[in-house]
Amino acid sequence: MRRYARTLVAVALATTVVAGTAGWASGNAQQALTGPPPGTAAWRADHVLGRQLPAPERAAPAEVSRFFRGLTAGQQQALVIRHPLVVGNLDGVPVELRYRANARSLRASHDPRYTHLAEPGHRQILAFDPRGRGQVAEVFGDLSTARHVAVVVPGSDIDAGTFDRTSDVYGTPAGMAKSLYAETGHGSAVVAWAGYTTPVGVGIDAATGSLAEAGAGRLTRFADGLAADRVPAPAVFCHSYGSVVCGLAASRLRATDLVVLGSPGMRADDVADLHTTARVWAAKDATDWIDDVPNVEVAGLGHGPDPTGPDFGARRVPAHDAHGHTGYFAPGTDSLRAFASITEGEAR
Repeated sequence: MRRYARTLVAVALATTVVAGTAGWASGNAQQALTGPPPGTAAWRADHVLGRQLPAPERAAPAEVSRFFRGLTAGQQQALVIRHPLVVGNLDGVPVELRYRANARSLRASHDPRYTHLAEPGHRQILAFDPRGRGQVAEVFGDLSTARHVAVVVPGSDIDAGTFDRTSDVYGTPAGMAKSLYAETGHGSAVVAWAGYTTPVGVGIDAATGSLAEAGAGRLTRFADGLAADRVPAPAVFCHSYGSVVCGLAASRLRATDLVVLGSPGMRADDVADLHTTARVWAAKDATDWIDDVPNVEVAGLGHGPDPTGPDFGARRVPAHDAHGHTGYFAPGTDSLRAFASITEGEAR
């Protein structure tokens, strides 16, 4: 009887868990993008500098950083020109070189899905991987001078094509990051990080942690890359399924704060179970449909307790005037003001 009950719960989760920003839709299984950046084979074979280049699949971001800082400006530029996809996506490469490399890759791309990322103007694209549905990260502000940094991790239905869509703006990583940057001001920088394969719609991907596991590894390496470039440890804002990613990354993620909003759970029983030194915050608006998602984890389905619950132990972020699942970063809301205060280290 107990096995039968568990099966019923699993079936219910598989059909009702919604972790995306686009609402109810049918979900298709996604293959997580893992491993080194595109173009790695050519990078490995290149001896233009008369020595072996760091192995993208093995070299830690700190090692990558030391290698690039030991090069002349001409040698750095040669690698940008010869291997823009590797340089642009390799954590530990100095930020300005990554911007240059990704601008070059985007100009060379003939895929219409990425045209908007290469529009005229000074976009600071920190990562651009055209494989699969495409992954991208963009910086708002100056990482080299910022005293305070935030990283926004989105939920489902986000990829390079929807990264900065004009509909449901505050449900996109670019829209959330822009709004937070506008609220914090010029002493801060905010990164919109769509650097993992997200679930699409409703389905097993949204109800399980497999994509989040892969995303957690990519997020921790990304944060290590920022640290290697001497960027201050960020406050990390995790929306929807992105909070599952952050929960799984928490114990090894360099962050001052972890802030989850519209979360289906973090795959942890409580804050102590996250094993993090970061402060943990949680926000949920009363009109957010995520509240209808069962907060259980059974046989690998579901993501565990509600982080806004009293027993979880997270600090609460006011969200009474946010609207729905994607209203937390809307200008004028108490939640956005609180997010800015957290980013700037002023919230207690």
